[in-house]
Amino acid sequence: MRRGDFSDLAAFMAVADEGSFTRAAAKLGLSQSALSQSIRGLEERLGVRLLARTTRSVSPTEAGDRLLLGLRPAFDGINGELTALTALRDKPAGTIRITTFKHAAASVLWPALTRLMREHPDVHAEITVDDGLIDIVAGRYDAGIRIGEQVEKDMIAVRVGPDIRMAVVGAPSYFERRPAPQDPRGLREHDCINYRQTSSKGLYAWEFERNGVPIEVRVNGPVIVNDAEMMVMGAIDGLGLTYIFEDQVAADIAAGRLVRVLDDWCPPFPGYHLYYPSRRQLTPAFALLVDALRFRA
Repeated sequence: MRRGDFSDLAAFMAVADEGSFTRAAAKLGLSQSALSQSIRGLEERLGVRLLARTTRSVSPTEAGDRLLLGLRPAFDGINGELTALTALRDKPAGTIRITTFKHAAASVLWPALTRLMREHPDVHAEITVDDGLIDIVAGRYDAGIRIGEQVEKDMIAVRVGPDIRMAVVGAPSYFERRPAPQDPRGLREHDCINYRQTSSKGLYAWEFERNGVPIEVRVNGPVIVNDAEMMVMGAIDGLGLTYIFEDQVAADIAAGRLVRVLDDWCPPFPGYHLYYPSRRQLTPAFALLVDALRFRA
């Protein structure tokens, strides 16, 4: 193999993973022209086109897909061995890539991570916040954090947070105009602040349960947002009712800015879990993160 082929192959994998020369160049710390030259040289040496380029996207050709299929296990093995060498250092080190969504990142991950990184400055983290369910293996993440019931059965799952409850809340000014709903079906007669899911683009259906009987309600209202803070702001301003994690409005309820309804329809459910592939080799840095996040009741 020619000198430089390994770096060219790594560059090809980065472009294929990112679907963009711009993002891949930023990830690799290269200029776009240098990256394009690297890919072009690799294709010329192999005598096949590896990437199909359009003005909007970049994707592997059939030959590119075949090459990726062989490269990934080899590069994963090399990266695994290089990462494992950090165990020989005096201090744990390395970058941990985690995917989660905003509430879990703020309430569970960030507090533990900041403590860990203060104690171990050579441990770094890359966090991707996304409300969709991401394939952590395909996305080359070390781990993800999601609600327990969303974790695939073939993953190792470690509980990292307490049970969670939802809450339906509205402003006192809203309830001066409208009587409180007596059951979830009554929400259809109320103004509600809807949440637009950024991954599926659909509106989130409000989920309730009482005496083991679940019910989903599709609500309507004057506002649709994709941010929890705006949902709270809208509720406080009296625009309608909102459905949100209990801890995100606890202070507002205590201060009288919001009033809770349908409390007995919002039972607790399993909290957040860190999950990762069962075949993953735990590096010292990752093992520290697991221990720092582990929920201790």
